[in-house]
Amino acid sequence: MPNDAARPFRYPVPDLAELPDDIREKILAVQEKAGFVPNVFLLLARRPAEFRAFVAYHDALMEKREGLTIAEREMIVVAVSAAHSCQYCVVAHGAILRVRAKDPFIADLVATNYRKAGLPPRHRAMLDYALKVGTQSHLVGDADHAALAEAGFTEDEAWDIGAIAAFFSMSNRLANATDLRPNREFHGLGR
Repeated sequence: MPNDAARPFRYPVPDLAELPDDIREKILAVQEKAGFVPNVFLLLARRPAEFRAFVAYHDALMEKREGLTIAEREMIVVAVSAAHSCQYCVVAHGAILRVRAKDPFIADLVATNYRKAGLPPRHRAMLDYALKVGTQSHLVGDADHAALAEAGFTEDEAWDIGAIAAFFSMSNRLANATDLRPNREFHGLGR
């Protein structure tokens, strides 16, 4: 297996000591909670205004406690990231999904082929919609929203599914464009 730890970034990343205080504090808080600094934080820190905007929108979508569960939110990220072949996000958010769902297998099943993962109809409808937003948003229409409503999703939850799919579609493209590699620590989480 190649050792990507020697070069997890295409672009140089700043030293933590050189970062603005708010960004350094955010990164150190993540490090304390996770036990390591996810590579995405270091990569984005090279552009402080973009770091702040990215993290703010990420947290608004992913840390919300009403509507979708935290595991459902991560399930969307994993499925969309798999559709975009985003290694970083499949591995990183797959680890988070395993932890939040308390299921060591769910991320692999969703990343490989959510349609054959034996998911409940609610989750299948959620991921069908998320993938359509992430890969064919120009085709989303009334029937797609009706399918979500039939599966029991509210309008606000449908918005969240679409917003998470759209945000991570952008994030996947950025991770792929920058050759962002997942931290090795993610591979063992939740197993």
